[in-house]
Amino acid sequence: MKVTCVRNIFAAAAVLVSMAPSLLMAQTPTVITDNPSWYIMPSISVIDPDSRFAGSKNFGSLGLRFGKAISPSWDLQLGGTTGRVTNNGIRYEQSALGVDALYLINRSGFRPFLLAGIGAERNKLPTASHTSPYVNLGVGFQLALSDQWFLQTDLRRSRAFQRDNTFGVDRTHSNSLNFGLSYYFDKPVRPQMAQYTPPAPAVAPETSPPPPPPPPPARFERVTLSATELFAFDSAVLAGPQPKLDDIARVLSAGQYNGNITVTGYTDRLGSEAYNQRLSQRRADAVKAYLTGKGVSADRLTAVGRGETNPVVSCNDRQRADLIKCLAPNRRVEVEEIVIERRVN
Repeated sequence: MKVTCVRNIFAAAAVLVSMAPSLLMAQTPTVITDNPSWYIMPSISVIDPDSRFAGSKNFGSLGLRFGKAISPSWDLQLGGTTGRVTNNGIRYEQSALGVDALYLINRSGFRPFLLAGIGAERNKLPTASHTSPYVNLGVGFQLALSDQWFLQTDLRRSRAFQRDNTFGVDRTHSNSLNFGLSYYFDKPVRPQMAQYTPPAPAVAPETSPPPPPPPPPARFERVTLSATELFAFDSAVLAGPQPKLDDIARVLSAGQYNGNITVTGYTDRLGSEAYNQRLSQRRADAVKAYLTGKGVSADRLTAVGRGETNPVVSCNDRQRADLIKCLAPNRRVEVEEIVIERRVN
């Protein structure tokens, strides 16, 4: 009977895996699968417990996990499950709390993964209860439904270590088939496609040249500076010379614009969120200090670090060098709200 239950669980998992490609074909092709936001995942499970607790009777459990993509290939999930069953008049309860690391084969709409985790498991019978550490291994897949929703199914085997021999054994094990529906808290930023502007038609020359047009009115213009031009990778020290910063300082010092401006630094998603926040702030401060050194009043400048937020591109490269190159547009410094007066000679 025990072997039959295990076979049924594996058969159900095989059916789900075989159905996943056909489900994926029904997905809209615009789904963004690389989302760095935290996500929440309520789940249900079918558990095949150790026969010492519930005999050969399977039971269901409920769970809740929180997860986050920490690299292009790894997800981290934290949470727990709880369930109970009555067999031959004996009530058995099992609860678990732990953390799982998922290695994803890819970041497409259908994402197979391998799983390993650790945590604490509580087994309770009417006559005894005990909390023990456990480890688990498993396989599964994620199926993207939209930019913020995906399904997760996995099959895992857990082994708990009964350190004080409460139930007459030093190790117990269980199998579980898990189904989860996940929701990303933040919606990913889609890359903006540049719009093509056709060239102006050629104008035939006239006998006498037309008078030059009047200068256009002053307008606000955002100046975006590539961090690759300003700094070395993972550095907040300005490289020299900086002709673009010199032009900005000239405009501000010449009185063409007398308002205040904001210098905003951004990084890519490589590294921890806290480190990237500090790096973006240091880079914004470095640009502010450079402009101040060129004669711009420090009271007119505000330096803000935004870390890895507001990316302009999304990359899935597996090689680190290719990933760093692809994410270059996200590493930038923006100088906002400067009035630039353009004149036509």
